[in-house]
Amino acid sequence: MSDSGTPTSRLGRTARLGGLVAGQGARVAGGRAVDRVRSDEAKARAQSKRTAAVVEQIVVQLGTMKGAAMKLGQVLSTIELPGLDPEDAERIKGRLAALRDQAPRVEYPKLERLMAQEWGEPVGRVMADIDPVAVAAASIGQVHRGTTRDGRDVAIKVQYPGIAEAVETDLRNLKLLMPLLGRVAPGLDTKALAHELTERISEELDYELEAQAQRRVARGWREHPHVAVPGVLTDLSTRRVLVTEFVDGTGFAEMRTRAEAARDRDGEVIYRFFHDTAGRLGLALGDPHPGNILLGADGRVTFIDFGMLRQLPAGYLEREGDVYRSLRAGDAPGLRATMGELGYLPSPWGHDDELLFEYMRRAAVWMLDDPQPQRLDGQTGRDIARSIFAIEGDWLAMVKGFSLPSEAVLLRRMENIVFAVCSDLRASADWRALADELLAGEEPRTALGQEHAEWVAGRP
Repeated sequence: MSDSGTPTSRLGRTARLGGLVAGQGARVAGGRAVDRVRSDEAKARAQSKRTAAVVEQIVVQLGTMKGAAMKLGQVLSTIELPGLDPEDAERIKGRLAALRDQAPRVEYPKLERLMAQEWGEPVGRVMADIDPVAVAAASIGQVHRGTTRDGRDVAIKVQYPGIAEAVETDLRNLKLLMPLLGRVAPGLDTKALAHELTERISEELDYELEAQAQRRVARGWREHPHVAVPGVLTDLSTRRVLVTEFVDGTGFAEMRTRAEAARDRDGEVIYRFFHDTAGRLGLALGDPHPGNILLGADGRVTFIDFGMLRQLPAGYLEREGDVYRSLRAGDAPGLRATMGELGYLPSPWGHDDELLFEYMRRAAVWMLDDPQPQRLDGQTGRDIARSIFAIEGDWLAMVKGFSLPSEAVLLRRMENIVFAVCSDLRASADWRALADELLAGEEPRTALGQEHAEWVAGRP
């Protein structure tokens, strides 16, 4: 056990993951035996519920552990697994959010010792004041509000003592979990997924890398009319301590209570920020959950936490945009070819192009069909699920063959969480116009999009 209360014993953490894999593996095997006597429709429903039950147990048990285990649970809760009913997916995300919000804070004196080590002198010589009560806690560290010696109001993110050892153990144990995920989603390239998660989570331990990323995103959105990103105090930031400007804004819970027009504006800004950062800056931001979104006093939406992100290959989002273009054009063969080139489909692909098109078309109906603008809410995902389950043909066997290229892991997570955030906000927007602009590269048609284009054109 570390000073932070995080169990670092490799044996203890391995035992927890091993027990989880054994128990849920037995559930999968037992369910498959019963499936042999079910109709195709009943089998699809049963497999969906079984997948949800297995994933929920994985996510919830990992969510109780600090370190990479909790982060793995967060990532897995937002990866699209075949045949998983969005209603079940929302429940799983809700369970994890509750666990994250209930994460116990580490006692301040333990963090004060770590900050003194990182800064090389007593905390009182570096900071004028630090509130010992944390304002936020997460899987790898927690945040305190402070004041610098020259009077700046700052947020200080401090890594939990001993967390690096726990993360190292969890990443070694990742190989225990991957076979179980492979049984739930046979087409998933679990080796590539494990490699991608290991790289991203290892990077998240280095706050100097996060400081670099936050500076890059802040530069990319500097003086934007709708978006704000806090600056980094480079001279006070180290590998295990990150100091940024403090934003005393309205939290997401209060944003949800705003008037309809205000929520609609916020929803479009959120959607635009994450998709434009991916397209214009080439960065997939992997942690867009509501706790990282604030409404500033100046009316701009403020975004924080840039620890989990991926640099996308040059032109990658444009190639992803070909999927949307194929759906919009009704081009089933083109859709299959594009998804194959991107690595979502194995070669050879043994399923009908029209079935693939129908599945993907129904999943994206909210951004393709009239009427637009469309208001998203908690019912939207459930309606999409019912529509997918009504598809004629063995669509479940087809999607079980889908893979998830490593380049797209955080991009898919980003898109799924942003959709959930906009639904939770009950935001209305012309999602087709946004997709035409941000995925297909066409001229903006919304008022916010035109203001954004003017800002981009006026940048140095």
